[in-house]
Amino acid sequence: MLEIAADGRTWLLSGTTSSYALRLAEDDTLLHLHWGPRMALADAEALAALPAPPYRPFEAPLDGREEYPVEGGPRFVRPALSVRAEERRGTEWAFEAFEADGDELRLRFTDAGLRITLHYRMRGDVVERWVTIANDGPAPAELLRADSATWTLPEREGWRLSHLHGRWAAESRLVRSELTYGEKVIGSRRGHTGHQHLPWVALDTDATEESGEVYGCTLAWSGTWRIAVAQLPDARVQITGGAGYDDSGLLLLAPGETYTTPVFAGLWSDGGHGGASRAWHAYQRAHIVPDADRDRPVLYNSWEATEFDISEEQQGALARRAAAMGVELFVVDDGWFGARTSDRAGLGDWRPNPDRFPSGLKPLADYVHALGMQFGIWVEPEMVNPDSDLYRAHPDWVQYQPGRKRTEFRNQLVLNLAREDVQEYLWEQLDALLSSAPTDYVKWDFNRCFTDAGWPGEPYPQRLWVDHVRAFYALLDRLRAAHPHVAFESCSGGGGRVDLGVMSRTDQVWTSDNTDPLDRLAIQHGFSQVHPARVMAAWVTDSPNAMLNGRVSSLRFRFVSAMAGVLGVGGDLTQWTEEELAEARDWVTLYKEIRPVVQRGDLYRLRPPAGGLSAVQYVLGDETVVLAWLQAQHYGEPVAPLRLRGLDPAATYECRETGELHRGAVLLHHGLRPALRGDFDATVIHLRRI
Repeated sequence: MLEIAADGRTWLLSGTTSSYALRLAEDDTLLHLHWGPRMALADAEALAALPAPPYRPFEAPLDGREEYPVEGGPRFVRPALSVRAEERRGTEWAFEAFEADGDELRLRFTDAGLRITLHYRMRGDVVERWVTIANDGPAPAELLRADSATWTLPEREGWRLSHLHGRWAAESRLVRSELTYGEKVIGSRRGHTGHQHLPWVALDTDATEESGEVYGCTLAWSGTWRIAVAQLPDARVQITGGAGYDDSGLLLLAPGETYTTPVFAGLWSDGGHGGASRAWHAYQRAHIVPDADRDRPVLYNSWEATEFDISEEQQGALARRAAAMGVELFVVDDGWFGARTSDRAGLGDWRPNPDRFPSGLKPLADYVHALGMQFGIWVEPEMVNPDSDLYRAHPDWVQYQPGRKRTEFRNQLVLNLAREDVQEYLWEQLDALLSSAPTDYVKWDFNRCFTDAGWPGEPYPQRLWVDHVRAFYALLDRLRAAHPHVAFESCSGGGGRVDLGVMSRTDQVWTSDNTDPLDRLAIQHGFSQVHPARVMAAWVTDSPNAMLNGRVSSLRFRFVSAMAGVLGVGGDLTQWTEEELAEARDWVTLYKEIRPVVQRGDLYRLRPPAGGLSAVQYVLGDETVVLAWLQAQHYGEPVAPLRLRGLDPAATYECRETGELHRGAVLLHHGLRPALRGDFDATVIHLRRI
């Protein structure tokens, strides 16, 4: 809901439990008023009437109070907007007008030929903010920095910062630390979202998992990005973020051109970190993730079974075993195209290898469908091997710096997707591929970072950082429109491209290349701080874990770990015993029973994966599911009871496995003791209100 004061200078956006307010001062300075519990318009006007803070020498009165700080004038905080045009740098903007279009508020400003519009929209309790900059002047304007938003927090003592850090195979690990004076900057200068940080931060002072105020922000952008959290000299805190990592130049805005920033979404919750997570999850299921009310199928991926040594016959044998296990989607990974017998060749040549698939992919796809499964394939369209027909024909289609060595990671280079000819080539190749065989799913990978981000002949080559992402989005949008039955998964060597921008165009994301079930508990715990289980792909692979650590774990532990998200299987099924295949079939059957609750339910993190016992709970309507894991049992100590959440204390709940009846009040206050013992044990508890 959007409310506007009678004088047209105070605006209040309100959601289910929260409000966001801002005020245009008498000198047309745009001031932040409130972000927090829901309030009335009269309350916002009372805030606007409070006197300004006392003047302090060597400080700027606007710092920490301005809604969207620009560069220039009496400001010393990090600017959200930095522009260079006609030998001038900075902004002296003037308010022009506001527009209320349904639930969207638009505030329009002008400055020497530039039109700057701040956009606001409340969805649930999430505030979406973004900025549009249009060049109406006669000369180009260089956008050195154009952030999506600056968020101002209320005055508090003892702020604590939460964010997700990591690396390849160790993504999304949660860290919380005291926020000190100065700036904490996270981001990616790699051309994609990156394994090192997810574009999300949260701040609190005394929140627990289920109580206390939490402020969170997350960015909808799949390229280079930056979020800066600053505790200013007067102890105020501001969070500024957007596309691009530094201020060296975002793009050149020619006369008549417009740039729209990605959305930077913000959320206030008084339900602790768990309440904030559930609000983020609900927002993404309702407004971001395509077809979020449609549960994702159980997947089998053939990579770990075959790697590059694949054939139609071999894939068919794996498909038969997968179908017998109850798998619903069979995916052929890398190695089906071009001269792809290793990672040294073939990228860019998106045609089935004639020796491995003499009649193309259609016979295998038809066979997989006949087995009752959907068919999927792996692609990495934004990359090219130097040893490929594409590169031999178009060596100028890659990102490179003239006169410099072309850096290869994994024997590949990055295509310059900002070029229209590259975009059209990829569209033709992928459209033909999806039209040539009945394909239901595409795993879209991105296995290296930008290193030589040059564009010879382009007068402003910096634009490729932005235009690559725009072209990637446009290509996905075009493919989805032409092939609406095809689902897409975002992958980037695991969790290197996870953000709201890519999630709005894909059906799930590959969380990490690390499939060790114990490591995944911590990765999934961090991921769940902001993103829902509905998009979190998780696989059961072989034991010992061959890729990373050689750890031995039970099939039970591996399955229950992966059942916390979108279940997949990635082991070599030809090496599984009949007993293992039968047990796996039972786990898949159980997952299908609890899948709606896991993928669409409210998540409660009962115990974090810090060693010993950990558990999560999902609640959807009358049903609740608990997944619990015991890493190790010490000294014969009994496992602690799990106090459940989100239940009706006056109701009775039946355990679907045992038929036991439990009172809701007892489950909430005294808990349920899971039947776990020893090392690497796990269990699933499915309750239904009766």
